Amino acid sequence: MANKAFGIITSAGGNFHVEGLHDYRPIGAFSFLGRYRVIDFPISNMSNSGIDQIQVYVSSRPRSIAEHIGTGRHYNINSKRGKIQLLFTQINNPMSVYNNNIAGFIENMEIIERMHLPYVVIAPSYMIYKQDYSRLLDEHVESGADVTLLYHKVSDARDAYIGCSVLNINKQKGVLSITPNMGTAKEKNIFMDTYVMSKEIFMDLARQARAQSSAFTLSDIVSAKCEELDVRGVSHRGTFASITSLNDYYNANLGLLDLDKADDLFRSNWPIYTRTTNACPTQYYDTADVKKSMIANGCLIEGKVENSIIGRDVHIRKGAVVRDSIVLAYSDIGEGVKIYKTVVDKWAKITSGNEIKGTLDHPGYVKRNDKI
Repeated sequence: MANKAFGIITSAGGNFHVEGLHDYRPIGAFSFLGRYRVIDFPISNMSNSGIDQIQVYVSSRPRSIAEHIGTGRHYNINSKRGKIQLLFTQINNPMSVYNNNIAGFIENMEIIERMHLPYVVIAPSYMIYKQDYSRLLDEHVESGADVTLLYHKVSDARDAYIGCSVLNINKQKGVLSITPNMGTAKEKNIFMDTYVMSKEIFMDLARQARAQSSAFTLSDIVSAKCEELDVRGVSHRGTFASITSLNDYYNANLGLLDLDKADDLFRSNWPIYTRTTNACPTQYYDTADVKKSMIANGCLIEGKVENSIIGRDVHIRKGAVVRDSIVLAYSDIGEGVKIYKTVVDKWAKITSGNEIKGTLDHPGYVKRNDKI
């Protein structure tokens, strides 16, 4: 059935702000595990599911997303009929309540109307998970539902996923409403901002949302229509992360140093595609000491790295210690520098003798291009 659906990947709009990293690029363009971008996961899910007509909505700072996606051919999309379109909104303020997914849909409604496929699968650019959308679409069609929503049941909603939405469902998996997660209970059905519906229902909902309020999002209008439409929830199984804060980003990356979680997300029959970068293999010097870490290509490692993720072309000099941290591409960690529980952004240079510490609840952050 996937060949009867086109894909839409939405941005976070004005809902979330990730400290530091978000100042330079949208969440979808965040580096992940040293070699991917967050947006690689929803695009790969669609490609692996047989969806090769994909629209990517960008609400602010489009350069990094445009450069990374390019023609989209590295996502194994059919070269004759498949394509990825980057679509934009005129509202450039990333924190504006008006900069939401409905605004993007309305501005590009003519392009949506031209899509000849009868169904649409909508997924977010700020969540990490693996999902066969072909199966989800089959389940949607067989159920006869108007709208199908994907959710993940969690047991830590009191402390995590704050700001995400929750599906309130009945025993028959019918969705009663979509509400914010206020951290009031441990167990919640976290809405994965993933929808399946017909193109006609989607366009109608977008127009109704705009008519009711300029601040309405797609989840707002679907929640408002739960009594009128047949809205069903489908439970997701497996690794799931939502990138809505610096702490989320930190935990999502380091959590995948757990081999069981990594094996669940990365399967040979379900590749995660990305734009590759040609670089020399990483060089480990005699003074290097590396444990339980993920290190990209092109690095020079002279110091100690433990339980950390190191991006491409990073230099960690002699005597430096990087522990429980994420160092993004092209950064230079000087001799004797100590970095603990910190995210170091791209092209940062930390000179000899400095010590930077964060905590598990509040990881530190070093700005892009910064020199300390």
